[in-house]
Amino acid sequence: MPEEPRVRTAEGVVQGRRRQGHAVFRGIPYAQPPVGALRFAAPAPPHRWDGTRQAAEFGPPVPLSLPVDLGPPQGTDWLTLNVGTPDPGAAGLPVLVWIPVGGYVSAASSDPMYDPAVLAEAGLVVVTINCRVGAEGFAFLDDAPPNRGFLDQIAALEWVQRNIAAFGGDPGRVTVAGQSAGAGSVAALLTMKPARGLFRRAIAHSVPGLHSTPALARQVTAALADRLGATSPTAAAMRDIDPWRLAAELTSFNASLHAHRESWGRLTETGTALCPVVDGEVLPETPWSALTGGRASGIELLVGHTRDEFRLFSVMSGRQGTFTEQDARTALDLLAPRPRGAEAYRAAFPQAGPEELVETVYSDALFRMPSQKLAEANAAAGGTSYLFELRWPAPALGGALGACHSLDVPLAFGTLDSPIGAQLIGDEPTPEAVGLARELRQAWMRFVTTGDAGWAAYRPDQRLTRVLDAEPETVPYPEQASRRIWEGHSPTPFDLWRAPGSPRQR
Repeated sequence: MPEEPRVRTAEGVVQGRRRQGHAVFRGIPYAQPPVGALRFAAPAPPHRWDGTRQAAEFGPPVPLSLPVDLGPPQGTDWLTLNVGTPDPGAAGLPVLVWIPVGGYVSAASSDPMYDPAVLAEAGLVVVTINCRVGAEGFAFLDDAPPNRGFLDQIAALEWVQRNIAAFGGDPGRVTVAGQSAGAGSVAALLTMKPARGLFRRAIAHSVPGLHSTPALARQVTAALADRLGATSPTAAAMRDIDPWRLAAELTSFNASLHAHRESWGRLTETGTALCPVVDGEVLPETPWSALTGGRASGIELLVGHTRDEFRLFSVMSGRQGTFTEQDARTALDLLAPRPRGAEAYRAAFPQAGPEELVETVYSDALFRMPSQKLAEANAAAGGTSYLFELRWPAPALGGALGACHSLDVPLAFGTLDSPIGAQLIGDEPTPEAVGLARELRQAWMRFVTTGDAGWAAYRPDQRLTRVLDAEPETVPYPEQASRRIWEGHSPTPFDLWRAPGSPRQR
């Protein structure tokens, strides 16, 4: 029986496991546990160790702020990563670093949906990371660095540069990738100075336009601190609050955001109170303004969204089929671009009832337009962008989910039989699903390896887009009506909606 694989990293020797023709190493620390004196601090370099560290089990994720029971606390060694490699003895293999962040409230690299087996068998070294999210990663505290979750991701990428060659990877061919808030993280990394040189290419699925101004973020954190009974919204006052209690309180806080609609406006429609802050230091500005303003250089970028981004949320919340004309007016008032976006949506979709209007404006404002505009801005900054839209509907629930948010992830990873994959695609994937998964996975493989996704790059004069369906095709960008409504309106940070004695703020 062959020995289990061992690799010497800069910090010490790790022993992984052989699995399905490749090697896996799990729970490797890339920074010290951010607890005690290090809680709410920038990530500290990992300790070295003597002997051999067993790397067979995933590290625990930071406490997640989700409306589900995740069981008892699992430990505080939150800043770890995992490596799946075809051969630790190889050299020069392309590397994919996956950031599994959702809603800026969850980050669990142990999710079977992110199993690297299929991609590793195809020749990629796959790294998945845990990082801080929720209040641990994004609460805006005056005595702590902002956007700590992004700082964790940079620390993980620095670990990759130090160590990935020992696992068979090429540190000069690193692609950073993510979906939803993971894609928002990728977009931020494109424009953050400390991240420059740590990766060569980027993949971003369903980029969210979620950022806050410091003024709004400070108010939100103060309200959360008040719920917790903290004396002030500072790291010093919150450091002794149990992390699992803090995460649970954020879950209920997120569920009650509509109570703050008059003062927090657009933010209350996202379900996420804490998101990245455009603080002027860690994140100097939004990715769109940095790229279009020439303050960040373009890169090789594969970016896209699903057609029915919002459908997952309306179905899972039980709201599908219940949206009223008042819901449509509120969505258009809060989320459509000013000054005449609401009228533009009604003119562009004259036959649309409240349900379609709500779904369209939410899908556009939260994911579709930020993704399309990132492709556009990256191209304007001298990069090469490949844009896609997933149009194939999820078979589950009788097709009620449509081409929903997150459907693309099990397709790309080839994890159709994972719990989330089965919930979306069914227990027995159809040949159509298998073929579409192969199409998207091969696009990933080509892009990570060569920088070419396999279809024509996005250019402002043609706007060619790969539409992923039962019969994939490359066509002009399919959401033209929405694109025209948003022309000249890039995502801007959420701000205080109404200051006392002043007009509403955007």
